[in-house]
Amino acid sequence: MSVAQRLRVLLAGDRQADRVVPPTGFTVWLTVFTAGAMAFLAVFALALSLATGRLADRWADALARTATVRISAPEGQMQAQVDAVMEILRTTPGIASARVLPEAEQRALLEPWLGPDLPVADLPVPQLIEVTESGGGYDATGLRLRLAGEAPGAVFDDHTRWRRPLVRAAARLRALGMVSLGLIALATAAMITLSANAALAANARVIAVLRLVGARDVYIARAFMRRFTGRALEGAGAGTVLGMLAIAFLPEADAAGGFLTGLGFRGLDWALPLLIPPAAGFVAFWATRAAALRVLRRIT
Repeated sequence: MSVAQRLRVLLAGDRQADRVVPPTGFTVWLTVFTAGAMAFLAVFALALSLATGRLADRWADALARTATVRISAPEGQMQAQVDAVMEILRTTPGIASARVLPEAEQRALLEPWLGPDLPVADLPVPQLIEVTESGGGYDATGLRLRLAGEAPGAVFDDHTRWRRPLVRAAARLRALGMVSLGLIALATAAMITLSANAALAANARVIAVLRLVGARDVYIARAFMRRFTGRALEGAGAGTVLGMLAIAFLPEADAAGGFLTGLGFRGLDWALPLLIPPAAGFVAFWATRAAALRVLRRIT
């Protein structure tokens, strides 16, 4: 019998064989609840993985396109240093624009750490210049050498030391989300296996009678596979819907909320959770099949 024929037989059902599997009882609720709870958690694990992927891309793009020149010089030499740096930046290929940050903007950058009443004008705060690169990029090493020779008080920072740890952390969070999905699948398989074992043990006498009248183990196992796969699909479908609703009602992403309010799905990503119920059914199918054939070999 081909795989397609076996699938048709499994989906078509067999009332006689289905009587072997109890329609009610704790195994039913255990299977449905487990599949629903795990699907609900899988939705959030998937949302976490996608959100961290977007976060890593956003951080990488934002920090890769900008750089900063920090100028430290005595008060009488600051303007001359700024003018020299701006001239260097203006004549450097690959730099699209350079902008001297005003005092108010520098105060806003320092405010989260030093408070709103910081007297920037009275402190030796370095002057910052924001640099934006063009599509072709620039020679960072050559630019540093020019700054060291013509503006000794200037330090060029291309954000590499900040960008790499942030992107690495986001990538690890994304991997953690995928690992969580794998653990959820394993936990689902384990719980469904326990439920199938309990149902098989409870129906040992019925199974013995079926064997006496000529029923093969594959025929009996197929009844359990069909019933438990259906229960897993029902539970996972309900859990997925609840998870998607919970994600939909999360706050929208904004500058204040950052990552936590950006946890969710965007555009076509909303179709990905719909794969969870079929995946749960697939896990239930093979977990029940393995459990049923193993237990049937032990039942005499």
